[in-house]
Amino acid sequence: MSQAEYRWPCEQCGAQLRFAPGQKRLVCDHCGHVQEIPAAAAPTRARALQELDLAKGLRDDLSERDMVELRTTTCPNCGALVEIHGATHATECPFCATPVVLDTGTTRHIKPQALIPFALTETEARKAMTAWLGSLWFAPNTLLEYARKGRAMNGVYVPFWTFDAATASRYTGQRGEYYYETRTVQVRVNGKMQTRQERVRHTRWYPASGHVARNFDDVLVMASHSLPARLGNELTPWDLGALVPYGPEYLAGFQAEGYTVGLAEGHGEARQRMAAVILQDVRRDIGGDEQRVHDVDTRWSEETFKHILLPVWMAAYKYNGKSYRFLVNGQTGEVQGERPWSIWKIAFAVLVVGLLALGAYYLSEQQGGSVSLPEWMD
Repeated sequence: MSQAEYRWPCEQCGAQLRFAPGQKRLVCDHCGHVQEIPAAAAPTRARALQELDLAKGLRDDLSERDMVELRTTTCPNCGALVEIHGATHATECPFCATPVVLDTGTTRHIKPQALIPFALTETEARKAMTAWLGSLWFAPNTLLEYARKGRAMNGVYVPFWTFDAATASRYTGQRGEYYYETRTVQVRVNGKMQTRQERVRHTRWYPASGHVARNFDDVLVMASHSLPARLGNELTPWDLGALVPYGPEYLAGFQAEGYTVGLAEGHGEARQRMAAVILQDVRRDIGGDEQRVHDVDTRWSEETFKHILLPVWMAAYKYNGKSYRFLVNGQTGEVQGERPWSIWKIAFAVLVVGLLALGAYYLSEQQGGSVSLPEWMD
């Protein structure tokens, strides 16, 4: 059965159920009936949280049980690949609030193995977002009004990749050690030349080479091009210990995005992050006061990956024709967002500062004081 064919009807009245954040159950908003989500059996959970072989994934050689057909639509504005469930034929992009219509056909993707269920309700997420918006300086009044009105937020499962690897690296470089010499210099003090002694730092360089090793576990890479990488990556920390086997029941009442960052692209980004950590290891191993790294040769092995979904509450706000996104970590309440600036508020603040400076100058003159000018104006 494809994901598009799933339904979650209430056992009592037949209305559609939705997942209740923080409760791991489905609730009916029509009659109040509650249906528990059965816990995954131990073998199923172990399978869901098991790493997949990276080489097979890059060759598109995964088993059929690791693949899924998704009914999706692509946002014409931000490029998000929004999954469509049930009989829906049109919706609003949760990433930028652009109306979208269902594309024809389905796409074949690597199946999500696990997800972190929503822990925060929409009310709790809106409270966190409103507090964050209220702390912004020079925000337009319409933004604050937007926060007070409490417009509905979208709960979206955002795709991520996790990567594991064992690394062994050999390096060559140089270790720099400081030493000091004393020299005599002439300096001008109050218009007169004086002789002073000062210490001058120098660096002696010595050849260095060696070996470092590190195992990486669950390097997290956002698999979405529709969100700015800065926003998505700064929603950390995530407690990946809360991952549960993927089940469509958790998506009831929520939206999900198909990944737009492919496995190869995500792996490339993960390797860059790992390489940066390895470089830090090399510098620590070289030691000294400074380091020069000439070459790092890394052997990669035991590379695996997972495709997971993480819960994010989103709101989109339009100001002067541009969309701004606000994200709330659906597990922890961490808030990240883009923010507009009010030119009028900034101009008013500059004016006030200028008036205060003029007032201070006027009072100083009235009291017979003087105003010091910087040396460059003398």
